[in-house]
Amino acid sequence: MMKNKWATYFSKKMFIVIAFGLSSGLPLALVFGTLSLWLKDYHIAYRTIGAFSLLRLPYSFKWLWAPLVENTSIPFLSVLGKRRSWAIFSQIGLFLSILWLSFLSPNQCILMMALAAFCVSLFSATQDIVLDAFRVELFQHNPKKEIDGATMYVLGYRIGNVISGAGAIGLAAVLSWNEVYFINALLLFIGIIAVLISKEPKTEINDDTKMKIGFLKYAVVEPFKQFMKNEYWLVALFIVFCYRLSDAYFAPMAYPFYDDLGFTKTEIAYISKLYGMGATIVGGILGGCFLGKVGLLRGLLIFAFVQGLTTALYIPLYFIGHNVWFLIFTISLENLSSGMATTAIIAFMSVLCNKGHTATQYALLSSLPGFARDVFASTSGWVLDKTSWPEFFVVSALLTLPGACFCLYLYKKKSAP
Repeated sequence: MMKNKWATYFSKKMFIVIAFGLSSGLPLALVFGTLSLWLKDYHIAYRTIGAFSLLRLPYSFKWLWAPLVENTSIPFLSVLGKRRSWAIFSQIGLFLSILWLSFLSPNQCILMMALAAFCVSLFSATQDIVLDAFRVELFQHNPKKEIDGATMYVLGYRIGNVISGAGAIGLAAVLSWNEVYFINALLLFIGIIAVLISKEPKTEINDDTKMKIGFLKYAVVEPFKQFMKNEYWLVALFIVFCYRLSDAYFAPMAYPFYDDLGFTKTEIAYISKLYGMGATIVGGILGGCFLGKVGLLRGLLIFAFVQGLTTALYIPLYFIGHNVWFLIFTISLENLSSGMATTAIIAFMSVLCNKGHTATQYALLSSLPGFARDVFASTSGWVLDKTSWPEFFVVSALLTLPGACFCLYLYKKKSAP
């Protein structure tokens, strides 16, 4: 059985999913934690760093243009098919936006940097719409493989996130930030190649059906109408919104925190990349295996509480100070729980989607944690200015409770006879 499991993980389809995840995970850190440290290096105020979170609002509102991505093709790329044409279009736009950012500097054109970061967010959010739908549709005829697909997607996503996070910071110790961003822009070609070698998924709804229903109604109304037929759909939305709130709140202040404790860029990059990436990969795979054993809802509930506990570990780290071994311990456990929780919530969102409306529904679902991340996280710098690091981590840890409560409610309802 284990042999079959590993054979599934190392199939061509799974490698494509890993590349999709990498392409989706790469841009986020470049306008999130990594950008925060770049700004801090130029002595930009915490409030401004926190406010930069608002530039990532396209991730939160991508459901607004998801129906367009769902139902049309890019004219000059239509020969590739609907999904692949949008994927290539968004990836090229993303490459050019990161390239633009690589030519800017915080102390010379902070407003231009904000505009470039917004463009990165816009094209990255569009890429997420199409690649998320692409991934779900790859397993539309084998729903049991959706958890495996989510596991491999998280693996790729985390690799991309570590490359543009810890990897970028490590490079910044020997290269300029501009060169670091230029290198990350080039890495997007991995995702482009994956799209080009993959097959266009077959859709279950043809154009005649769209004409019969009416294009506008089919594209905009039907996805939401179909989703609301799911039992406890409102509770599911609250779970998706709250589930990763704690991690999202802490994320923009993570690298500034390490810097305040006296850790060098090399130490941060080395520990995050070597131990953090390893723990994330193990956490994602263990999360997928654990969900297969205990079930999706129970796994969601357990991982929700684990997230809060690992966030609280940053409090003793603050009092211990510059201690490499405790930083390794803290980052490893935090990334382990994060990998598990991310696998669980992605699998949860995947099974909620109705086939035929995948892009629109998944865009709506994945926009919810993005909204929590961008709007709530924009206040993180303000809260830190008004409090202290220990109090800030207490607030971050407590933000796991709403998601855990909704998971518990849904688990009891679904488990009831």
